[in-house]
Amino acid sequence: MKLRGRAHRFGDDINTDYIIAGKYKSKYATVKEQARHVMEDLDPNFYEKISPGDFIVAGSNFGCGSSRETAPLVIRYANLSAVLAKSFARIFFRNAINTGLPVLRCNTDLIDNGDQLEVDLSAGVVRDLTKGLEINAAPLPGVMITILNDGGLVEHYKKHKGFAL
Repeated sequence: MKLRGRAHRFGDDINTDYIIAGKYKSKYATVKEQARHVMEDLDPNFYEKISPGDFIVAGSNFGCGSSRETAPLVIRYANLSAVLAKSFARIFFRNAINTGLPVLRCNTDLIDNGDQLEVDLSAGVVRDLTKGLEINAAPLPGVMITILNDGGLVEHYKKHKGFAL
């Protein structure tokens, strides 16, 4: 699975309340409506800056905090293609795969805001097309690629009438 888009940089310890503030959960009925407020507390104009296929690029401990599935869902519904980070909170990582949002662990130090990226999830390679760099990443296991290709765990279950892992 190859993805292409522009990098949007954030730092370390991006918690789920930064990804989507809790106040929007009760204000808007759908995740699609909530997605317009993704990363708003860190960048009030973030949603207007992104294009379909873009990436969130962060440091360590991305997705820490609560275990709300809304956090990876709003990223996905904002049409971002994946999150690249040095490390993820375990529950966020699992929720991301379960909801169909690709996440990849890699050294993000050399990726700048606005860089054009190509990401190969299966091979575990991030190509910074702006700088001509290739960054090795921890490739996702085949079972996770299958779940992502199916649109998340629920869609995988529906498609295969069970867990075909």
